[in-house]
Amino acid sequence: MADALKVPTMAEMFAAGKKPEVLFWVGCAGSFDDRAKKITKAFVKILNKANISFAVLGTEESCTGDPAKRAGNEFLFQMQAVSNIEVLNAYEIKKIVTACPHCFNTIKNEYPGLGGAYEVVHHTQFLKELLNEGRISMEGGTFKGKRITFHDPCYLGRANGVYEAPRELIQKLDAELVEMKNCKQKGLCCGAGGAQMFKEPEKGNKDVNIERTEQALETTPDIIAAGCPFCNTMMTDGVKNKEKESEIAVMDIAELIATAEDL
Repeated sequence: MADALKVPTMAEMFAAGKKPEVLFWVGCAGSFDDRAKKITKAFVKILNKANISFAVLGTEESCTGDPAKRAGNEFLFQMQAVSNIEVLNAYEIKKIVTACPHCFNTIKNEYPGLGGAYEVVHHTQFLKELLNEGRISMEGGTFKGKRITFHDPCYLGRANGVYEAPRELIQKLDAELVEMKNCKQKGLCCGAGGAQMFKEPEKGNKDVNIERTEQALETTPDIIAAGCPFCNTMMTDGVKNKEKESEIAVMDIAELIATAEDL
């Protein structure tokens, strides 16, 4: 499958004396989680269609350290961060794109203090750049008139103020963007932030992802769009909890565009 997708590594490019326009930071979820791998593939297909010169680190990429830091293990975070920064700086990386807001936030805001300064963009921002430059065109035939609600990932929205890029992409699909009562600055977490992705929730009356899914269902959507692999998992679980998986799809912005483009 990887051959068909054409995903060069930095090591291969470096050996050939080439420099990519952008490094695609895949992240742990995008590399190992079966659901998130589909997001990675969709994004790579778009990059290839747009003739973007990109590369991944492959086996040289390690976790950014976000879960360790959020769970309170600063020592482990710094070990992971410094090791990644050494690799990135050795390749003289300038621009990084990632489909994970956790990776995006950590590399953009935490790495400069440890010697790693890069231009870091989220994949929705990068896709919007490509659209503005005419490097991709989006014909939203598949999604024309479909009701799509967008769940703002905490680390993309409230932590970094990126709200418009994903919404503009949804509107370019000729879809009807319907907002939840808690959106943008007032967005509600999916329940997986702060390393909660990797543990069971504490006892309470209701899980956060169920509350968030209920807010999404109030908009009677055909599709819940996400821009984060963790949010994707949590919203998918929420939709399953409500036994609505046959009616409502949970899709990443990259998957929406790849589907619209029939990639």
